Amino acid sequence: MSIHANIEILSWESDFFKRKTAKLHFAPDAPIVSLAQLTEYDLVQAKIATANTELIDAMLAMGFWLVESEIDFCLNIASCVKNHSAELVVAAEKDIELLQTIAAMAFSHSRFRLPWYQLVDNARFYSVWLEKAVKGSFDDGCLLVKNVQGDIQGFVTLRKLAVEKEARIGLLATAPTHQGKGVGKQLMIAACQWCERQGVERLRIATQISNIGAMRLYSQMGAQIESTAYWLYRGRHDPI
Repeated sequence: MSIHANIEILSWESDFFKRKTAKLHFAPDAPIVSLAQLTEYDLVQAKIATANTELIDAMLAMGFWLVESEIDFCLNIASCVKNHSAELVVAAEKDIELLQTIAAMAFSHSRFRLPWYQLVDNARFYSVWLEKAVKGSFDDGCLLVKNVQGDIQGFVTLRKLAVEKEARIGLLATAPTHQGKGVGKQLMIAACQWCERQGVERLRIATQISNIGAMRLYSQMGAQIESTAYWLYRGRHDPI
């Protein structure tokens, strides 16, 4: 099977990780991708629907490796806020350093992981993402859950999408010392409250298929599964 795809150079990631990185965008009328083209990049990424087994097989034959599985949920905001309420606590710049520490531990097993990315680069990536979210320059904002003592128990970042009345959660994490206290549910409630105030009707959330706890939480909140996909990578020196 020939692979038809357009190759997008990921300029920001290439500069940030100091690795020439690209992503394939599949389309029937796109040019056929050759091995010679792939070897021009340090890393090539592809996201493929799990049902597209023929394409997945073709990608594996070209030297791609399965890196991560992803499941995407969509939550109706009206049903969420009808049953829950929460006080919104917005993160400030003074919170960034602590939040970065939480993020460095929470996302070490994401698709930006070994052997494709070094641990230090993984932590740096999420630290920058979080800082930009707090400052509103990437995600639109970052919400916190605190205990009665004022300690930060977790955070969630959100951004409005180009699709009308939709938003997406970027990062959601609970501090290690506050696991098992229902913080994830409180973060989801806060996210729904934020969406309602922003006029958002649908909230999208993606997580790893291996993250059973997150999937259970989103389902309990009323979110519906929209799609599943695999992330595949190919490095410059990966064998065929």
